Amino acid sequence: MKKPSSKIRDEIAKLQEQLKVAETREAERIGRIALKAGLGEIEVDEAELQAAFEDLAKRFRGGKAATTGGKKGGNAGESSSSSTQDAAGAAAGGTAEA
Repeated sequence: MKKPSSKIRDEIAKLQEQLKVAETREAERIGRIALKAGLGEIEVDEAELQAAFEDLAKRFRGGKAATTGGKKGGNAGESSSSSTQDAAGAAAGGTAEA
C-alpha cells in the first residue's frame, strides 16, 4: 500500500524538526565544552575556528588532521554539515542557533 504524499510530507516535517532539535543539542554541547576550554575569550576568525574543529573531528574519527595550524589547503572553501557550523558558531559566540 502506497502512502499519500501528504502523509510523506508530514513525516518529512517531523524528521526535519527532530534533526533541528538534535543539531541544537549537539551545538550547545560542543559550545559549552569550547567555552570551558576558553575558546570564547579568543579572537579568532570563524573560518579558521571551523577548520580547527574539522581537524579535531578527523583526529577523533581516526583520520589524519592537517598540520598547517591554519586553514586547509585545497578544500578550505568546502562547506560542512550544519551541525559543525552551528558548533563553531556556538563556540565563537556562546550561543547556538535554534
